[in-house]
Amino acid sequence: MANIFPKDFLWGASSSAFQIEGAWDEDGKGKTVADFNSFKKSAIQADSKVASDFYHHWKEDIDLMKELGLKTYRFSLSWARIIPDGDGQINQAGIDFYNKVIDYLIECNITPFVTLYHFDLPYALVEKYNGWESRDCAFAFERYAKICFENFGDRVKYWQPHNEQNLMMRVKERMNIYVDDAYEVERMRAKMDYHMCLAHALATNACHEMIEDGKIGPSISSTVTYPYSNKPEDVWAAKLNDNFKTNYLLDMHFNGEYPAYYMNYLKELDIVPYMPEEDKEVLKKAKMDFIAFNYYRTLCARHIDATEENPRGSRGNNEIDYDLYGYFKIEKNPNLKATEYGAQIDPVGMRIALNDYYNRYHLPLIITENGLGTADILTEDERVHDDYRIDYLRDHIDACAKGIEDGVEFMGYCPWSVIDLLSSHQGFKKRYGFVYINREDHDFKDLRRIKKDSFFWYKNVIKSNGQDL
Repeated sequence: MANIFPKDFLWGASSSAFQIEGAWDEDGKGKTVADFNSFKKSAIQADSKVASDFYHHWKEDIDLMKELGLKTYRFSLSWARIIPDGDGQINQAGIDFYNKVIDYLIECNITPFVTLYHFDLPYALVEKYNGWESRDCAFAFERYAKICFENFGDRVKYWQPHNEQNLMMRVKERMNIYVDDAYEVERMRAKMDYHMCLAHALATNACHEMIEDGKIGPSISSTVTYPYSNKPEDVWAAKLNDNFKTNYLLDMHFNGEYPAYYMNYLKELDIVPYMPEEDKEVLKKAKMDFIAFNYYRTLCARHIDATEENPRGSRGNNEIDYDLYGYFKIEKNPNLKATEYGAQIDPVGMRIALNDYYNRYHLPLIITENGLGTADILTEDERVHDDYRIDYLRDHIDACAKGIEDGVEFMGYCPWSVIDLLSSHQGFKKRYGFVYINREDHDFKDLRRIKKDSFFWYKNVIKSNGQDL
């Protein structure tokens, strides 16, 4: 076939600070919300104290990235490694660490692609004012972003303010929401979400002002929802699920204001956050240069009526794939297979997402997470035969190629994850990497890096610019 991927296509892979670095309190780093949450589960699974120990293996790991042929590495900085208490003294040791990582990536011809915040708010900001519930957190984030732009912006040109704000909002633990009252939970969520939108805009404007040729865009958790039937109300419910879980946020980043359907929902529930007039200019000015999205699965929805017990706008089911009474109910799609952890596998959905976002916003797109998490087996001869991962990635890369054929401006693909790392809910039982980390949840073993079969396969994909799948 003709080579469909552009010659400067960013073949990459991804990680995040709290899931890969370890060294959670070394060299002045402060505790984060991600640390706090992981320590609650220390007895049953791995936590963030050691993780994949990238902090002590960064050079070896970047050498592996070079061998893999990566064009870009999408990773996050730890806010608490750079500013331990979130808004106070700068920790020079943190700046020095990331300078070493960035310089070595560039030396290896790998473009750094940096996320400023990936689920790991400095815990001191929670203790100070419950983090994102306060407007102060948005301005603390702006200061942090500016410190990063000042220190790394001469070499880092691609930035993301937050990872998966739209998904983060759904998980109370990640947002430090520990109240029982349903109304209060939604009021806090709406307030925190808006403050994160403000922080996103402040960082976007600072990036454009401070970094020559700097490009910045959001990283959202994509939602592609199919109607459970061809009943008109089910078709509408599927659209509403996409709107309420993803599109409202992209619309805010694109237009500088929430769309009408979302404002109506906030008014109906009486949870409209304080949005002062002076924010409007900041939000409107903040223009995305690209859209990054993380894609793992699709959903299926049907209409659900509100009841006396479950009034319109109240949530049901689970946190991530919640139902919204009066709007939509999530159902299992009988036409798809699922991973052992329940994510339904659907490469066609990726093509749909690429087309939807491009046709809606006409901005370049990059996928910053996509992968298969499962328990890999290390054989006696020290191999990992992960054909299942190769099959998964092959089908999704093929969907990307089809998206390009459809006319989508597609700039890069970064599977999750570059090496095995800490899974928030399954520790090291659930693995995603091209490289096996020789450790288990409570046994660090020797932390050796072992290339999986998928490593050699992906190396060939990159070398052939996506022609040899």
